[in-house]
Amino acid sequence: MRTRYQAGRSLDRVDYKILRLLQANARMPITELAERVGLTATPCAERVKRLEETNVITGYHARLNPQLLEAPLLVFVELKLGRKSGEVFDDFRRSVATIPEVLECHLISGDFDYLLKARLPDMSHYRRLLGDILLRLPSAAESRSYVVMEEVKETLALPLPD
Repeated sequence: MRTRYQAGRSLDRVDYKILRLLQANARMPITELAERVGLTATPCAERVKRLEETNVITGYHARLNPQLLEAPLLVFVELKLGRKSGEVFDDFRRSVATIPEVLECHLISGDFDYLLKARLPDMSHYRRLLGDILLRLPSAAESRSYVVMEEVKETLALPLPD
């Protein structure tokens, strides 16, 4: 399967194999990666570089254990804005981007406008985050919270074709 990702270029099965392997272990040495995809090191490194330059690969990250780093509480918050305009959405985006506990923020369809994902030490920190910060964001009018009791699955790996 070939997928278009840049004018005149497409991903092939080797590119997908590289991406699958790097999703599983981004620290894999290029020599091992090349061997596992059936290339020599230089063409494999060139493919990885091309995938980075075209933003198919957008970065490499260390995955941290929130349980060991004082952020075991995972909360999802739906927020509804009282007013809606391009300026209000821009102000909201700028403001929420400054809150370190908010890991993700998505504009969504439905009854609420935004879905946020936050990691915190405990419920008292969540109460402060909700009352003192989130509900004071530009035009925030209503919220609904979901406290995660058990994390069943969490991954950053995208499903890729074979």
